[in-house]
Amino acid sequence: MAGYRNSTNDLINTSMMKAQKRKWQLLSKIVILFILILALCTATKAQNRPVKVLAFYTGKNDQAHISFVKEANKWFTKMGKIHNFTYETTDDWENLNTAYVKNCDVLIFLDTRPETQQQRESFEEYMKNGGGWLGFHFSAFSLANSSFPNNWDWYHNIFLGSGQYKSNTWRPTSATLRIENKNHPVLSNVPETFKASPNEWYRWENDLRSNPDITILASIDSSSFPLGTGPKPNEIWHSGDYPVVWTNRNFKMLYFNMGHNDIDYEGKTNQDLSETFSSEIQNKLIINSLLWIVQKQ
Repeated sequence: MAGYRNSTNDLINTSMMKAQKRKWQLLSKIVILFILILALCTATKAQNRPVKVLAFYTGKNDQAHISFVKEANKWFTKMGKIHNFTYETTDDWENLNTAYVKNCDVLIFLDTRPETQQQRESFEEYMKNGGGWLGFHFSAFSLANSSFPNNWDWYHNIFLGSGQYKSNTWRPTSATLRIENKNHPVLSNVPETFKASPNEWYRWENDLRSNPDITILASIDSSSFPLGTGPKPNEIWHSGDYPVVWTNRNFKMLYFNMGHNDIDYEGKTNQDLSETFSSEIQNKLIINSLLWIVQKQ
């Protein structure tokens, strides 16, 4: 009789254990399903979120740069409506902090660079964590004993690779640019040579071609020489190698030397004499670059 009761108890215990096991298996499946649904909803929400572009500028140092900033803000706002990205601008560089930029897909420096240690550390962290960046013209400028001293090694020598400013052409004039590394995605449907908008063209301290991290995408074609009108002889280039658009393979970034409009300084009217976004092909290269950075996210 005792043996019978033990067998019955064993059967009951086994049934209860099996039921408990089925219960936990069902619960586990429900939890996994919930996690998958949550992940899918999060991914869908992220996919549907418009790309966020945040542009920093100062807009105080040179009428030619102020003119470009105003023009760029209008152009990028228009492009955002066409290509589904939001475009926000700020002249408060204190917004360059981890909390403010963490949800931004691309940062743009329109005319200057961060100056405080906190701003610089936040930008470096943002880029090293996969953030995107477009820089224009004066955003790469540094020069010893100037208002923008050569005091940020990571940015100028590692990130940009160009080092400090060496010289420039004058007046702002158009140049024929030749594309390089033709298979790069940003050069899709960009002709081998094209006429850029008038610009003050920069020469840099470092040889970008000797830097294995740098991919040059466009440079000044020799057909542009002599480039510049002076009056100083060193403001007219007659030969040389001048990269004007490049990317660093270690980051999601592109730099454009463009961003200096021609201004009527001589007539003292400060009126615009040129527009940076007047070249359709150059505009295509810029928007290609922005979209390429976003796709790399």
